[in-house]
Amino acid sequence: QVHLVESGGGFVQAGGSLRLSCVASGSTDSIYNMGWYRQAPGKKRELVAIITRSGSSTNYDDSVKGRFTISRDNAKKSVYLQMNSLRPEDTAVYSCWGATVSGQTVDNYWGQGTQVTVSS
Repeated sequence: QVHLVESGGGFVQAGGSLRLSCVASGSTDSIYNMGWYRQAPGKKRELVAIITRSGSSTNYDDSVKGRFTISRDNAKKSVYLQMNSLRPEDTAVYSCWGATVSGQTVDNYWGQGTQVTVSS
């Protein structure tokens, strides 16, 4: 079992920045990829950014490329999302995600989410 807790959400004006953090606890040694998803009211949850276990590879949704940066610190069991040049359309609940692998079993874990609100 893995438990993920996010922090760092809040209210910011357009053009501003926020940094989200997510700390993992539990069976963290089995965590492979981690990432951030978001869900705006009335919309489907979408993948924002993903990072591999070593941190050597990342991928972003086109809407955030060049503005958001995902990183992780395995020693601190944490993953981060630096969000710059925020836009009103970035307003959503952002959730941390982690996938564990044990043999041929993959389990997905989610945090409770943190609200990000960007005003115009």
